[in-house]
Amino acid sequence: MRSTSIRRGVVLLAGLIALAASACSIGGAGSSDEAAIAPAPPPASQIVGTQPVLAVDIVQGLQEQPVDVEVHGDEGVAVTFRELTIVPGTGTGRHCHHGQVIAVVKQGEITHYSDTFRGGTRTFRAGDSIVEGAGYPHEARNEGTEDVVLMVTYVTPVGKPLIEEDLSQCE
Repeated sequence: MRSTSIRRGVVLLAGLIALAASACSIGGAGSSDEAAIAPAPPPASQIVGTQPVLAVDIVQGLQEQPVDVEVHGDEGVAVTFRELTIVPGTGTGRHCHHGQVIAVVKQGEITHYSDTFRGGTRTFRAGDSIVEGAGYPHEARNEGTEDVVLMVTYVTPVGKPLIEEDLSQCE
């Protein structure tokens, strides 16, 4: 019992040290060697079972209705996780996806332009989730004054781009 408590304390201390080190690090988003430096792990939010297992909830968004995710690919399906930052006054440009996209707005407010919404637009705020199906053209724009940060999961047929800008390829 005592060794489990000590292990948990050591894991928590290591997480806090990693957090402090990442807060003090030089270089950051946009630095030229960004891909070569892995980000420091965040502190533990939960330790489960008898062995240290770290579970970190990055962001959560809710959907009011059930969600089905189904993507077919002749060569399989790829799952990609991406943090996407959209600065004020910019957007994604019109595009579609060959698979499905599930996103959560971590920060800011994003306006989504699509014929799938009544009136053609819908605004998503921090804590909202976005589920996009395949094939329909749309655009997201940051019309606010702060960066929008989206946590995005792409479920895409292998060999297809995450974002299709050639609208003739949209279904």
